[in-house]
Amino acid sequence: MSDPVIEVEQLRKVYRRLRGRPQTAVAGLDLSVPTGGVFGFLGPNGAGKTTTIRCLLGLVRPSGGRTAVLGADSQRELPRVIGRIGSIVETPAMFPGFTGRRNLLLLGRPQGIGRRRVDEVLDQVGLADRAGDLVKAYSQGMRQRLGIGAALLKDPEVLILDEPANGLDPAGIKEVRDLLRRLGDEGRTVFVSSHILSEVQATSDRVAILARGRAVASGPVQEVIARGRSGRLVAGLPPEEIDRGLAVLREAGFRASPDGGRIVVEPPEDGPAAVTRTLASNGLYLTELREEEVSLEDVFLEVTRDQPEEAAT
Repeated sequence: MSDPVIEVEQLRKVYRRLRGRPQTAVAGLDLSVPTGGVFGFLGPNGAGKTTTIRCLLGLVRPSGGRTAVLGADSQRELPRVIGRIGSIVETPAMFPGFTGRRNLLLLGRPQGIGRRRVDEVLDQVGLADRAGDLVKAYSQGMRQRLGIGAALLKDPEVLILDEPANGLDPAGIKEVRDLLRRLGDEGRTVFVSSHILSEVQATSDRVAILARGRAVASGPVQEVIARGRSGRLVAGLPPEEIDRGLAVLREAGFRASPDGGRIVVEPPEDGPAAVTRTLASNGLYLTELREEEVSLEDVFLEVTRDQPEEAAT
Protein backbone atom coordinates (compact mmCIF):
# COMPACT_ATOMS: atom_id res chain seq x y z
CA MET A 1 0.00 0.00 0.00
CA SER A 2 1.35 3.46 -0.92
CA ASP A 3 2.06 6.06 1.73
CA PRO A 4 -0.74 8.53 2.54
CA VAL A 5 -0.78 11.69 0.44
CA ILE A 6 -2.02 13.75 3.38
CA GLU A 7 -1.31 12.94 7.02
CA VAL A 8 -2.65 14.68 10.09
CA GLU A 9 -1.58 13.45 13.51
CA GLN A 10 -3.06 14.80 16.74
CA LEU A 11 -3.42 18.25 15.19
CA ARG A 12 -4.41 21.01 17.59
CA LYS A 13 -4.88 24.69 16.94
CA VAL A 14 -5.88 27.11 19.67
CA TYR A 15 -6.40 30.79 18.90
CA ARG A 16 -5.50 33.04 21.78
CA ARG A 17 -7.64 36.11 22.37
CA LEU A 18 -6.79 39.39 24.04
CA ARG A 19 -10.02 39.02 25.96
CA GLY A 20 -12.08 36.01 26.79
CA ARG A 21 -11.34 32.30 26.60
CA PRO A 22 -8.99 30.82 23.99
CA GLN A 23 -10.83 29.31 21.03
CA THR A 24 -9.96 25.76 20.03
CA ALA A 25 -10.42 25.35 16.29
CA VAL A 26 -8.91 21.86 15.96
CA ALA A 27 -8.72 19.44 18.89
CA GLY A 28 -6.52 16.39 18.36
CA LEU A 29 -7.42 15.60 14.74
CA ASP A 30 -6.10 12.43 13.09
CA LEU A 31 -6.53 11.97 9.34
CA SER A 32 -5.00 9.87 6.56
CA VAL A 33 -5.78 10.49 2.89
CA PRO A 34 -4.74 7.80 0.36
CA THR A 35 -3.59 8.39 -3.21
CA GLY A 36 -6.15 9.13 -5.91
CA GLY A 37 -9.82 10.04 -6.03
CA VAL A 38 -11.87 12.64 -4.20
CA PHE A 39 -11.64 12.86 -0.42
CA GLY A 40 -14.47 14.85 1.16
CA PHE A 41 -13.61 16.79 4.31
CA LEU A 42 -17.03 17.38 5.76
CA GLY A 43 -18.33 19.53 8.54
CA PRO A 44 -20.46 22.57 9.40
CA ASN A 45 -19.06 26.08 9.36
CA GLY A 46 -16.75 26.49 12.33
CA ALA A 47 -15.86 22.79 12.55
CA GLY A 48 -12.15 23.41 11.89
CA LYS A 49 -11.94 22.55 8.19
CA THR A 50 -10.30 25.76 7.00
CA THR A 51 -7.88 25.83 9.92
CA THR A 52 -6.81 22.27 9.12
CA ILE A 53 -6.25 23.17 5.47
CA ARG A 54 -4.23 26.25 6.43
CA CYS A 55 -2.05 24.06 8.66
CA LEU A 56 -1.58 21.57 5.80
CA LEU A 57 -0.43 24.37 3.49
CA GLY A 58 1.92 25.92 6.05
CA LEU A 59 -0.20 29.07 6.33
CA VAL A 60 -0.94 28.57 10.04
CA ARG A 61 1.33 27.14 12.71
CA PRO A 62 -0.35 24.38 14.75
CA SER A 63 -0.49 24.54 18.53
CA GLY A 64 0.38 20.85 18.55
CA GLY A 65 0.58 17.75 16.40
CA ARG A 66 1.84 17.28 12.87
CA THR A 67 0.63 17.69 9.28
CA ALA A 68 2.30 16.46 6.10
CA VAL A 69 1.56 16.52 2.37
CA LEU A 70 3.32 14.12 -0.02
CA GLY A 71 5.55 13.06 2.85
CA ALA A 72 6.78 16.58 3.57
CA ASP A 73 6.19 18.16 6.96
CA SER A 74 3.97 21.20 6.38
CA GLN A 75 5.93 23.47 8.69
CA ARG A 76 9.49 22.58 7.63
CA GLU A 77 9.61 20.79 4.29
CA LEU A 78 6.70 22.01 2.19
CA PRO A 79 8.85 23.98 -0.32
CA ARG A 80 10.33 20.74 -1.70
CA VAL A 81 6.88 19.45 -2.78
CA ILE A 82 4.91 22.65 -3.31
CA GLY A 83 5.20 22.31 -7.10
CA ARG A 84 3.17 19.10 -6.87
CA ILE A 85 0.34 20.75 -4.92
CA GLY A 86 -2.47 22.98 -6.15
CA SER A 87 -4.78 24.73 -3.73
CA ILE A 88 -7.62 27.16 -3.20
CA VAL A 89 -8.11 28.44 0.33
CA GLU A 90 -10.19 31.51 -0.46
CA THR A 91 -12.00 32.66 -3.59
CA PRO A 92 -9.17 33.28 -6.09
CA ALA A 93 -8.60 36.93 -6.97
CA MET A 94 -8.95 37.47 -10.71
CA PHE A 95 -8.88 40.64 -12.79
CA PRO A 96 -12.50 41.08 -13.94
CA GLY A 97 -11.45 43.31 -16.85
CA PHE A 98 -9.13 40.64 -18.30
CA THR A 99 -10.09 37.49 -20.14
CA GLY A 100 -9.99 34.10 -18.48
CA ARG A 101 -6.98 33.17 -20.59
CA ARG A 102 -5.06 36.33 -19.74
CA ASN A 103 -5.69 35.85 -16.03
CA LEU A 104 -4.18 32.37 -16.15
CA LEU A 105 -1.28 33.56 -18.30
CA LEU A 106 -0.44 36.20 -15.70
CA LEU A 107 -0.65 33.67 -12.88
CA GLY A 108 1.51 31.17 -14.77
CA ARG A 109 4.19 33.57 -15.99
CA PRO A 110 6.34 33.55 -12.80
CA GLN A 111 6.47 29.75 -13.05
CA GLY A 112 7.32 29.74 -16.74
CA ILE A 113 3.88 28.43 -17.74
CA GLY A 114 2.88 29.52 -21.22
CA ARG A 115 -0.17 29.63 -23.43
CA ARG A 116 -0.12 25.96 -24.39
CA ARG A 117 -0.52 24.79 -20.79
CA VAL A 118 -3.05 27.55 -20.05
CA ASP A 119 -5.21 26.43 -22.96
CA GLU A 120 -4.97 22.80 -21.78
CA VAL A 121 -6.20 23.87 -18.34
CA LEU A 122 -9.03 25.97 -19.77
CA ASP A 123 -10.19 22.95 -21.72
CA GLN A 124 -9.81 20.76 -18.63
CA VAL A 125 -12.14 22.98 -16.57
CA GLY A 126 -14.64 23.39 -19.40
CA LEU A 127 -13.86 27.01 -20.25
CA ALA A 128 -12.11 26.63 -23.61
CA ASP A 129 -15.02 28.25 -25.47
CA ARG A 130 -15.13 31.18 -23.03
CA ALA A 131 -11.37 31.70 -22.68
CA GLY A 132 -11.49 34.97 -24.63
CA ASP A 133 -14.37 36.44 -22.62
CA LEU A 134 -13.82 38.94 -19.83
CA VAL A 135 -14.04 37.41 -16.38
CA LYS A 136 -16.62 40.01 -15.34
CA ALA A 137 -19.00 38.33 -17.78
CA TYR A 138 -18.50 34.90 -16.14
CA SER A 139 -21.08 33.34 -13.86
CA GLN A 140 -19.99 32.58 -10.31
CA GLY A 141 -19.67 28.90 -11.21
CA MET A 142 -17.41 29.77 -14.14
CA ARG A 143 -15.26 31.93 -11.88
CA GLN A 144 -14.89 29.06 -9.44
CA ARG A 145 -13.86 26.74 -12.28
CA LEU A 146 -11.35 29.34 -13.44
CA GLY A 147 -9.96 29.40 -9.89
CA ILE A 148 -9.62 25.63 -9.94
CA GLY A 149 -7.90 26.05 -13.30
CA ALA A 150 -5.38 28.36 -11.62
CA ALA A 151 -4.70 25.61 -9.07
CA LEU A 152 -4.16 23.14 -11.94
CA LEU A 153 -1.57 25.20 -13.83
CA LYS A 154 1.35 23.25 -12.34
CA ASP A 155 -0.38 19.95 -13.22
CA PRO A 156 -0.35 18.99 -9.52
CA GLU A 157 -0.69 15.53 -8.06
CA VAL A 158 -2.70 16.87 -5.13
CA LEU A 159 -5.47 19.47 -5.09
CA ILE A 160 -6.51 20.97 -1.76
CA LEU A 161 -9.72 22.96 -2.12
CA ASP A 162 -11.57 24.79 0.64
CA GLU A 163 -15.32 25.08 0.01
CA PRO A 164 -15.08 25.34 -3.81
CA ALA A 165 -18.89 25.30 -4.18
CA ASN A 166 -19.57 27.88 -1.47
CA GLY A 167 -22.06 30.54 -2.54
CA LEU A 168 -22.94 28.92 -5.86
CA ASP A 169 -26.41 28.35 -7.24
CA PRO A 170 -27.48 24.77 -8.06
CA ALA A 171 -26.15 25.00 -11.63
CA GLY A 172 -22.78 26.27 -10.41
CA ILE A 173 -22.60 23.56 -7.74
CA LYS A 174 -23.18 20.90 -10.40
CA GLU A 175 -20.45 22.40 -12.61
CA VAL A 176 -17.91 22.23 -9.79
CA ARG A 177 -19.07 18.76 -8.71
CA ASP A 178 -18.63 17.34 -12.21
CA LEU A 179 -15.20 18.95 -12.52
CA LEU A 180 -13.97 17.56 -9.20
CA ARG A 181 -15.20 14.10 -10.10
CA ARG A 182 -13.33 14.24 -13.43
CA LEU A 183 -10.14 15.36 -11.71
CA GLY A 184 -10.40 12.53 -9.20
CA ASP A 185 -10.97 10.03 -12.00
CA GLU A 186 -7.72 11.20 -13.63
CA GLY A 187 -5.79 9.76 -10.70
CA ARG A 188 -5.19 12.99 -8.80
CA THR A 189 -5.87 13.24 -5.12
CA VAL A 190 -8.56 15.88 -4.62
CA PHE A 191 -8.98 16.91 -0.99
CA VAL A 192 -12.09 19.08 -0.81
CA SER A 193 -13.74 20.60 2.24
CA SER A 194 -17.44 21.33 2.28
CA HIS A 195 -20.43 21.82 4.53
CA ILE A 196 -22.79 20.73 1.72
CA LEU A 197 -23.33 17.12 2.70
CA SER A 198 -25.23 16.05 -0.40
CA GLU A 199 -22.41 17.28 -2.63
CA VAL A 200 -19.77 15.40 -0.66
CA GLN A 201 -21.86 12.23 -0.96
CA ALA A 202 -22.28 12.71 -4.72
CA THR A 203 -18.64 13.56 -5.40
CA SER A 204 -16.37 11.74 -2.97
CA ASP A 205 -14.82 8.29 -2.80
CA ARG A 206 -13.86 8.67 0.84
CA VAL A 207 -14.90 11.09 3.53
CA ALA A 208 -14.04 12.34 6.99
CA ILE A 209 -16.71 13.99 9.13
CA LEU A 210 -15.41 16.74 11.36
CA ALA A 211 -17.25 18.16 14.36
CA ARG A 212 -15.85 20.78 16.73
CA GLY A 213 -12.30 20.08 15.70
CA ARG A 214 -12.44 16.28 15.85
CA ALA A 215 -12.97 13.56 13.26
CA VAL A 216 -16.06 11.63 14.32
CA ALA A 217 -16.21 9.26 11.32
CA SER A 218 -14.04 8.48 8.30
CA GLY A 219 -13.66 5.92 5.53
CA PRO A 220 -15.16 5.05 2.13
CA VAL A 221 -18.42 6.94 1.66
CA GLN A 222 -20.66 3.87 1.48
CA GLU A 223 -19.05 2.36 4.58
CA VAL A 224 -19.62 5.56 6.53
CA ILE A 225 -23.23 5.66 5.38
CA ALA A 226 -23.68 1.99 6.28
CA ARG A 227 -22.81 2.81 9.90
CA GLY A 228 -26.02 4.81 10.10
CA ARG A 229 -28.33 2.10 8.75
CA SER A 230 -31.41 2.06 10.95
CA GLY A 231 -32.72 -1.30 9.78
CA ARG A 232 -36.15 0.26 9.36
CA LEU A 233 -38.30 -0.80 6.44
CA VAL A 234 -40.30 1.33 4.07
CA ALA A 235 -43.54 -0.38 3.05
CA GLY A 236 -45.59 0.81 0.09
CA LEU A 237 -49.33 0.22 -0.37
CA PRO A 238 -51.94 1.79 -2.64
CA PRO A 239 -52.82 5.24 -1.20
CA GLU A 240 -56.31 4.22 -0.19
CA GLU A 241 -54.93 1.31 1.89
CA ILE A 242 -52.23 3.16 3.86
CA ASP A 243 -54.39 3.86 6.92
CA ARG A 244 -55.71 0.31 7.08
CA GLY A 245 -52.21 -1.14 6.57
CA LEU A 246 -50.88 1.03 9.40
CA ALA A 247 -53.65 -0.18 11.71
CA VAL A 248 -53.04 -3.85 10.78
CA LEU A 249 -49.32 -3.61 11.47
CA ARG A 250 -49.81 -1.87 14.79
CA GLU A 251 -52.41 -4.42 15.88
CA ALA A 252 -49.88 -7.16 15.06
CA GLY A 253 -47.34 -5.53 17.37
CA PHE A 254 -45.17 -3.73 14.82
CA ARG A 255 -43.90 -0.23 15.55
CA ALA A 256 -45.06 1.56 12.44
CA SER A 257 -45.66 5.17 11.42
CA PRO A 258 -46.86 6.96 8.28
CA ASP A 259 -44.29 8.78 6.15
CA GLY A 260 -45.26 10.59 2.96
CA GLY A 261 -47.69 8.04 1.56
CA ARG A 262 -45.70 5.05 2.84
CA ILE A 263 -45.31 3.23 6.13
CA VAL A 264 -42.03 3.09 8.05
CA VAL A 265 -41.66 -0.04 10.14
CA GLU A 266 -39.09 -0.46 12.90
CA PRO A 267 -36.83 -3.51 12.40
CA PRO A 268 -39.01 -6.61 12.95
CA GLU A 269 -37.48 -9.56 14.80
CA ASP A 270 -38.58 -11.98 12.09
CA GLY A 271 -37.25 -9.83 9.25
CA PRO A 272 -39.05 -8.24 6.27
CA ALA A 273 -41.01 -11.40 5.52
CA ALA A 274 -43.02 -10.87 8.72
CA VAL A 275 -44.33 -7.56 7.39
CA THR A 276 -45.30 -9.12 4.07
CA ARG A 277 -47.10 -12.05 5.75
CA THR A 278 -48.99 -9.83 8.16
CA LEU A 279 -50.31 -7.54 5.46
CA ALA A 280 -51.08 -10.32 2.97
CA SER A 281 -53.06 -12.27 5.58
CA ASN A 282 -55.33 -9.21 5.81
CA GLY A 283 -55.72 -8.86 2.06
CA LEU A 284 -53.15 -6.07 1.74
CA TYR A 285 -50.43 -6.46 -0.88
CA LEU A 286 -47.24 -4.41 -0.94
CA THR A 287 -46.19 -2.26 -3.87
CA GLU A 288 -42.70 -2.04 -2.38
CA LEU A 289 -40.72 -3.13 0.65
CA ARG A 290 -37.17 -1.87 1.10
CA GLU A 291 -34.72 -0.79 3.73
CA GLU A 292 -34.97 2.87 4.58
CA GLU A 293 -32.36 4.89 2.71
CA VAL A 294 -29.77 6.67 4.80
CA SER A 295 -27.85 9.69 3.55
CA LEU A 296 -24.53 11.14 4.61
CA GLU A 297 -26.52 13.91 6.25
CA ASP A 298 -28.37 11.35 8.40
CA VAL A 299 -25.06 9.84 9.48
CA PHE A 300 -23.57 13.25 10.14
CA LEU A 301 -26.43 14.22 12.44
CA GLU A 302 -26.17 10.89 14.22
CA VAL A 303 -22.42 10.91 14.84
CA THR A 304 -22.27 14.55 15.88
CA ARG A 305 -25.33 14.52 18.14
CA ASP A 306 -23.42 13.68 21.32
CA GLN A 307 -20.40 15.89 20.69
CA PRO A 308 -19.67 18.52 23.36
CA GLU A 309 -20.62 22.10 22.60
CA GLU A 310 -16.96 23.19 22.50
CA ALA A 311 -13.79 21.31 21.70
CA ALA A 312 -11.69 20.87 24.80
CA THR A 313 -8.76 23.23 25.16
